[in-house]
Amino acid sequence: MFLLKLAAANLLIIACVLLGRRVPSLGGLIAAMPLISLIVLVWLATDRPGDGALINGYLKGVLWGLVPTCAFFAAAYLCLRKGMGLPAALGMGGVLWLGGALVHQWLLR
Repeated sequence: MFLLKLAAANLLIIACVLLGRRVPSLGGLIAAMPLISLIVLVWLATDRPGDGALINGYLKGVLWGLVPTCAFFAAAYLCLRKGMGLPAALGMGGVLWLGGALVHQWLLR
């Protein structure tokens, strides 16, 4: 079952990459969908059926995790628009995401 779950997740990622090469905006839209979050949700639910607290805690983390994720992508986008290279833009986004993630974990503990 583990290998099946792993294969499904990887196939979705590969499909997004292939689509993103042809239609970047559509690839980005699909990549922003909660595909990975849903895969993890189903994985957790099948590993620990009936554990509502686990699922609820996970979904709460996903919901609030959107804030630092949005900060990451907004920073990377703005940095790239200003002419920064990709590594620097990702670094700036990563710093913002890390700060947001630390606040996320502090608030949700």
